[in-house]
Amino acid sequence: MFTHKDIEHRSIFVVNCLEHRSLRVLQGELLLEDTESKKTLTKLPFQKILVLFVIGHTSITTPLIEKCTQHGISLVVMKSNFRPVFFFSVTSEANFLLRKKQYEYCKGNLQIPKILVDNKIQNQIHLLEKIRSKNDNIQSTIEQSKNLLVLLPDVLDYNSVMGVEGKVAAEFFAAYFEPFSWKGRSPRTKVDVINATLDIGYTILFNYVEAFVRLFGFDPYRGVYHQLWFRRKSLICDLVEPFRCLIDQQVRKAFNLGQCKADDFELRKNEYLLKVKKNSDYTRMFYEVLIEQKSVFFRYVQDYYRCFMQQKESDKYPRFLIQ
Repeated sequence: MFTHKDIEHRSIFVVNCLEHRSLRVLQGELLLEDTESKKTLTKLPFQKILVLFVIGHTSITTPLIEKCTQHGISLVVMKSNFRPVFFFSVTSEANFLLRKKQYEYCKGNLQIPKILVDNKIQNQIHLLEKIRSKNDNIQSTIEQSKNLLVLLPDVLDYNSVMGVEGKVAAEFFAAYFEPFSWKGRSPRTKVDVINATLDIGYTILFNYVEAFVRLFGFDPYRGVYHQLWFRRKSLICDLVEPFRCLIDQQVRKAFNLGQCKADDFELRKNEYLLKVKKNSDYTRMFYEVLIEQKSVFFRYVQDYYRCFMQQKESDKYPRFLIQ
């Protein structure tokens, strides 16, 4: 199992293979090559890799999988729209005691779900409080969110917890993205450029969190808050909640500074899709934010793992509070 030392001395690499790029293993190193000029663009020693994200179309060879297995590297391959098509990781996959505890977890136990939702709401409130020029709508949203947060510990059923989370989220988005003519959060429908950008960021965040969760041997499909659905990685859905604020903050900042704009997208079949030439810009924008917090992510998942294995009280579980 990985330690803090491994996290500090190994890196997370994002390789863009959208055009004229290929991966090759040579003399213990991973080479990124230009398929047209046959030139080597980057050399990555496997001993320095923690997670490898590959975006685009490429070939995954037996030598590459063998090296990833040997060095405990998680390999995530995504399409150009950032949807994962292949996730490879053998680290701690035999941790059957952990998975036994996951399967035995009582579905009606709301202690950990309340911690996750509380953490998410606290970060949403903090983002609103950081806005310099607060209008009446923002001030009102902050107060309403705080009032709902106070009620959360006394909520007795699952649907009510979801209700608190959903109400705060709707009001948060309306206030936080008000300067951009916000119409409402529509996951995966890409009805406008803000929603499309949030979807990109959340997808990258999801894959990023999963890479850390798999380091400890969790079954990503067995969560504590999100319900079990076919092929839904409920545990990852759970653990991304406290970190969504990183994406929200980055999206608002990027549109304010003009780093993201409507011209970066094209409208096809009533959906706003990112232009291929802007792919690397958006990839870099989100991964830079997440990678600089890699030790925080590792510590969070490690503490969650220890608490879950030891069946600790909910107040001992980790929290991520955005600065």
